[in-house]
Amino acid sequence: MKIIRRELLQLSGIAASATLMSKIGWAQTQAGPKLTQILRKDLENQGQVVEETVVSVVDFGPGTAAPWHMHPGAQELLHVIEGNLTVEIEGSGITLLKTGEAGIIAADLVHLARNENTSTSVKALVVHSRAAKDKPLIVVVKK
Repeated sequence: MKIIRRELLQLSGIAASATLMSKIGWAQTQAGPKLTQILRKDLENQGQVVEETVVSVVDFGPGTAAPWHMHPGAQELLHVIEGNLTVEIEGSGITLLKTGEAGIIAADLVHLARNENTSTSVKALVVHSRAAKDKPLIVVVKK
């Protein structure tokens, strides 16, 4: 059987394409990470500027609370990982964030967060987006 050069090149191309296509098909069937967006909101009270982002995890023991405080020039995002967290913003009322829920507190608002459950803990991811790193991250407010 005599193969002409052009036919050989075509057969080589088909073989290479088949190998590549099987690899692409395999890659598409592999499970990758699943991204779930939990919150998206424009910055408030920061002049649309972020100099620094601080990410923390906070654990509230049973019946514990953060004091009344504010974050000068820093917006706060709370995402509850475990439990239920009560968030109170001065002049705006009270919000209950349950596991998997998130909320944003605009910069410079006086607020507190507390675990009202006396038998279980609460864990939350806290993200502060700061417009001015020269200001303190937290200022406790006496009430």
